[in-house]
Amino acid sequence: MASAFPFRVSLDLAQSGPSGPGTPAFASALAAAEGALADLIGSEPGLELFSNVARADDIAAARGLTDTLRKDTSAIFVLGIGGSSLGGQALKDLSVPGQPEILFVDNPDPVTYARALSSADLRTTRFIAVSKSGGTPETLAQTLIAADALKSAGGGNLGQHFAVITEPRDSPLRRFASGIGCPILDHPTGIGGRYSVLTVVGMLPALLLGLDAPAMRAGARALLESLRSPGSAPALGAAQHWALAQSGQLRESVLWCYADRLKTFGPWWRQLWGESLGKNGKGSTPVAVLGPVDQHSQLQLFLDGPGGALFTLIDCATEGQGPLMPAEDANRLGLTYLAGRRLGDLIAAEARATAESLARRGRPVRRITVDTLDERALGALFMHFMVETILMGKLMGVDPFDQPAVEEGKVLARKYLEGGSPKGP
Repeated sequence: MASAFPFRVSLDLAQSGPSGPGTPAFASALAAAEGALADLIGSEPGLELFSNVARADDIAAARGLTDTLRKDTSAIFVLGIGGSSLGGQALKDLSVPGQPEILFVDNPDPVTYARALSSADLRTTRFIAVSKSGGTPETLAQTLIAADALKSAGGGNLGQHFAVITEPRDSPLRRFASGIGCPILDHPTGIGGRYSVLTVVGMLPALLLGLDAPAMRAGARALLESLRSPGSAPALGAAQHWALAQSGQLRESVLWCYADRLKTFGPWWRQLWGESLGKNGKGSTPVAVLGPVDQHSQLQLFLDGPGGALFTLIDCATEGQGPLMPAEDANRLGLTYLAGRRLGDLIAAEARATAESLARRGRPVRRITVDTLDERALGALFMHFMVETILMGKLMGVDPFDQPAVEEGKVLARKYLEGGSPKGP
């Protein structure tokens, strides 16, 4: 892979079993993945997920709204759940904290939300409500409660406190936005929530966070361009998963990020993988873990447990980075291996050691190394895992874009609310 590409991928050639790289089973899986990829980019050139990253008009509209939302503002609450929030949270991990504070309020816990509203100066607080369908009950509940709190606080014109991202069709959220006269940005109709991070759903928060939104899309386009070359990273990833699945060795898919700046990238991927592929009795359970902290809490299980997982480690080439450990103090304590080293050296060594320990135990491993974790690299990573997920769905024979089982719970929750009476405090 060219050095200009935002990251490097290596497969563990010591993978055990009859389906590792270099085996006939892997070669067959890779051929199937390459075929699925050719169909994807050949027969579906109009896939909105791909064409969207070439747009500039929606970023321009979001940039104009950014200036409005930031003016005389102390905090901005982003109201959304799942794909409407996790991508933005992953972007926040990359950013440097600034003003106004950007808060992602996703899980609608009544105590947490009440505390957040009560601690905010609502007169200088803005709210962005995000729902593709415009009918997400959790987001609508948060939006209505925020509007009522603003009225009670004398917040003035509600339209100046809200912005909405939703599909360009009639919905409760769009009617709310039209009713108060707040700005509305259109959610692309052909891109589901868990695939929406590179749409205006992610680009508006990116701009508010001071990130380079066009660079993020440039990284995504670089990934898409790489798909036209043999052995692209998403095809290799799908092949590795598929070969293990075909041999009955894939029960879990573990994404292990060695950087706090990717802390929410794991949960974002977890929804993408689980909701896209867990269908018809198929799929693998996605597990998101983080750096050295989960070496202390999970590695024992991963090394000595029942197996059945593919491990993807993402490290950020941290050698030589971070604060220095003073040699004199380290040597005095008998910590010669830390003397004169930087904190990034420790993290890099642990990432390498974890990958090698897993491989020695016969656990299938791949490593993704990001030389510079910036907007371009993050955009490429987002697109990589979205394409890999789509390819895996095609290999499995499931639709990676729907979520039929989730709808049952939504219907039941509404039934329970309609059948009961409101409870007082």
